[in-house]
Amino acid sequence: AQPELQEERLPHLKMADKFDASLDLLRRLDPKAVSSNLNSICSLLQLDGSDEGVELAQDLLAAVDTPLKVAKCPETNKLFLCCDYNRDGDLYRSPFSNKYAPETGDDDSPYPSPLLRQLEIKANESFDIYRDLYYEGGGYSLVYLWDTCEDVEANSIEEGFAGVVLFKKETEDHSGKWDSVHVFEVAPESATLACYKVTSAVILDLQKDGGKKPFSLSGSMTRQLETTQLLSTEGGSLEWAHLVNLGQLVEKLETNVRNLLQDVYFDKLKDIFLKDLRSLGDVSEKRAEDNRQQEVIRGLQGL
Repeated sequence: AQPELQEERLPHLKMADKFDASLDLLRRLDPKAVSSNLNSICSLLQLDGSDEGVELAQDLLAAVDTPLKVAKCPETNKLFLCCDYNRDGDLYRSPFSNKYAPETGDDDSPYPSPLLRQLEIKANESFDIYRDLYYEGGGYSLVYLWDTCEDVEANSIEEGFAGVVLFKKETEDHSGKWDSVHVFEVAPESATLACYKVTSAVILDLQKDGGKKPFSLSGSMTRQLETTQLLSTEGGSLEWAHLVNLGQLVEKLETNVRNLLQDVYFDKLKDIFLKDLRSLGDVSEKRAEDNRQQEVIRGLQGL
C-alpha cells in the first residue's frame, strides 16, 4: 500500500514544486515588470491545457501582488480599481454599480449579499475620506466585500465577512507610484468582540529618467496583523463599529509600512550612496549623491 500512496501524492508534489518555482522565479525578475512576468508564467503553466495548469495559474494570480489596474464602470462611467478580489475570469466588478465590466449579460458571477452590499457602499464612502486626508486628495480608493458564511440566509455582518481595501496614487510626472492592498477577514468572537486578520501589501515604484545618473527603485512589502477588537455600538450600529475598527487597522499598517520604507530602506540607500559607494572625494560629488537621495525621499513624500 505504501508505493500506491506515494504515487497518489506525487502529482500534488509536482504541482507544489511548480508553484514554488514560479514564485522563486518572480522574486528574481525585475519588480517593475511583475505584471508582464506573471502573465508570461501563467501562460506557460497553461500550455498543456490541463486543469492543473489552470488551477496553478489561478493560485499564482491570487498569491502575487501586482500594481492595481484602473477600469471604467459601464453604468456610471466612474473609474474603479481592479484586483484579484473583484475579478471573475476576465471581468471586474464595479463598486459603484455592482456590475461587472465589460458587460456580458451573465448573472452567474459572484456578488455580495444585500446586507454586505450596503456595508460595502458605506465602506467606500468612509475610505474615500481617508484617501482624501492621507493621499492629499489624489489617487483612488476602493473597498470590496464578500461573504464568508456558507449559509446564504445568515446575516453576514453578524456571522463574519471578508474584504479588501485598495489605494492607488501616482505622481503627476509618473515618476512615483504607490499601490496598497489590505485584505482582511472579520470573525466575530462574541456580541461585543471580533477578530480581525489583515494582510497588507504595498508596491512602490520610483523612477528618475534622464540626466547622467538615472535611478530606479521598485519592490513590494507585506505585513500581517491579527487582533481582537471591541465592537462599540455606542452612537452607531454594528456596521459602524466594523468600519471604525477597520479604518484604524488600515491606518496603523499603512503608517508602519511607510515608516519602514522611510527609516530602513531609504536610510540604507543613503548609506550606500554616501559611504559604501563614495565615502571620499570632492564636495561636488558628495552633494550630487546627497541630491539623489533627497530625490528618492521626495518621490515617496509626493505619493
